[in-house]
Amino acid sequence: MDYSLAALKLLCSQLKDAREVSGGTLQNSFTLGAILFQRAWLQGVLVSSDGGGPFLLDDGTGVIELSLSGEFRQRQLKAGMYVMVVGGYFLRAAAEPSVIKVHKIVDLSSSPDREAMWYLEVIEAFKLFYQPLMDEFM
Repeated sequence: MDYSLAALKLLCSQLKDAREVSGGTLQNSFTLGAILFQRAWLQGVLVSSDGGGPFLLDDGTGVIELSLSGEFRQRQLKAGMYVMVVGGYFLRAAAEPSVIKVHKIVDLSSSPDREAMWYLEVIEAFKLFYQPLMDEFM
């Protein structure tokens, strides 16, 4: 994982447009337009998958599976919590949700207007940083 690449502030629906980079020196890297990334920054509601399996994150535009390491499994995470996650993005087969291998998770449940503010943050990041790069690519 190349931590010099920024984690992109994204919605799950935007990740569907990500294209895997084949070859090159960076494994598990993706592009959105001309933007190279390995990690995504998402926010949403934790939902349990059937049978107490892995947590899923629902941001209102889609769902992504969260792969939690040992230290995160010991935290008191519960379905219904609103959380921020940052982690490596991994693509899976078309029928299965993609995965974020979490390396940071923060409970934002107590923050008022958290969901509305997140959508505004994603729009701002897109307009200020991502769209100009994508326009150059086209």
